[in-house]
Amino acid sequence: MRYDRSVHLDTDFTAAVARTREALAEQGFGVLTEIDVTATLKAKLDHDMEEYVILGACNPALAHRALDTDRSIGLLLPCNVVVRSDGGGCAVQALDPGTMVALTGLDGLRPVAEEATRRLDAALARLAADDSGSGGGGGGS
Repeated sequence: MRYDRSVHLDTDFTAAVARTREALAEQGFGVLTEIDVTATLKAKLDHDMEEYVILGACNPALAHRALDTDRSIGLLLPCNVVVRSDGGGCAVQALDPGTMVALTGLDGLRPVAEEATRRLDAALARLAADDSGSGGGGGGS
């Protein structure tokens, strides 16, 4: 089972992070946390790796509905979105919200997961469309 929803952007890392934040905001997601994995691994392990950030995105209304269904679902919140350098561009990957239903087996989470999927897919589609409109070749899965 795939657990991600992804798009590739032909842009630099800084622009990809900014555009991802904007696309998420348009779909009602705020970024609650940002983990700079590259800087953390360099500081803690003196390990060099490509630019890589994890954005902890949250849509409060969806989080509220999920928590009303299962208080333990907070273990799977917020929706993690990764932006990372990949070849000559960047990959933007979101955790597939359907994973909540698959992991918990709770059908009551299905409507929340479906709406979160729709919103995340719209954000990723916006990124890909903006990328192809500027001469890039975004692609998704």
